Amino acid sequence: MPIFAFVIIIVAFFFLFVYFIPVRLWISAIASGVTMSLFNLFGMRLRKVDPYVIVPSIIMSHKAGLTVNTDALEAHYLAGGDIIRVVKALISADKANLDLKFEKACAIDLAGRDVLEAVKTSVNPKVIDAPKSGLLSAVAKDGIEVRARARVTVRANIERLVGGAVEDTIIARVGEGIVTTIGSAATYKAVLENPDNISKNVLERGLDAGTAFEILSIDIADVDVGRNIGAKLQTDQADADLKVAQARAETRRAMAVAQEQEMKARTEEMRARVVEAESEVPKAIAYAFREGKLGIMDYYNLKNIQADTKMRDQIGGIDQNSDQDKPEN
Repeated sequence: MPIFAFVIIIVAFFFLFVYFIPVRLWISAIASGVTMSLFNLFGMRLRKVDPYVIVPSIIMSHKAGLTVNTDALEAHYLAGGDIIRVVKALISADKANLDLKFEKACAIDLAGRDVLEAVKTSVNPKVIDAPKSGLLSAVAKDGIEVRARARVTVRANIERLVGGAVEDTIIARVGEGIVTTIGSAATYKAVLENPDNISKNVLERGLDAGTAFEILSIDIADVDVGRNIGAKLQTDQADADLKVAQARAETRRAMAVAQEQEMKARTEEMRARVVEAESEVPKAIAYAFREGKLGIMDYYNLKNIQADTKMRDQIGGIDQNSDQDKPEN
């Protein structure tokens, strides 16, 4: 039993030794000419630093002829940085004769920028489409829509990577310059004849100020004629004016109808008053008989006058109707 326990202790000690002291990495470092002690590897484990990241980074920098402090690498690793990409960026910058210090590369990496991609862009400029997809629409002074797309060649500016604006800012500024240039053109034909004027005007604005890039060139990749926006706006305005006029006419018509109905109501009211007044005549005649102010002969004379007037009205009405019925010669 003691022998079995002793074997278990020996095996556990071996695994702990292999974990805390990666002998294989130590041998690789020694074979690469890097001075690395087993105590340094053991200390990395205690400091919760992955030696499988630090040691290969030191070997890469040593083979590239760069001198990188191990403590600085561990500090950047503990800060959450990407050690491998930082070292590769330093090697690429050194080969391209770019002035990139280790501290600057760490700052760029911790700022969330891809420092290796930035170095590659500094050496090999890349092209950005503005806008990213489709065409950018603008309207010339003659009301014709012109759609364009630009290709912007940029190079990363290492000094302005920390705190500098990203690609979206370049795209937005270039788009603003395209819209302004097309809007300033007298006609759409002027834009189609000289599309290089757009790139010249946009490039003169210094759009890369405050960004992490340096604009090398702006080329108009595509120009197309769109709709007649001016005519469409005029048509829409005419339709709107027509609707307003129709609404006002309808309002006047409704007011006229209301006035007509009101006049009809007043006419009926007046007729009612006339009927009411006529109903008082028999009462007045009866009152005159009772008071002795009207005799029987006077009453008959009044009736005769009424009958005579009625007959004349009928005769006059017949004559008028007969005149209307006569055919025209």
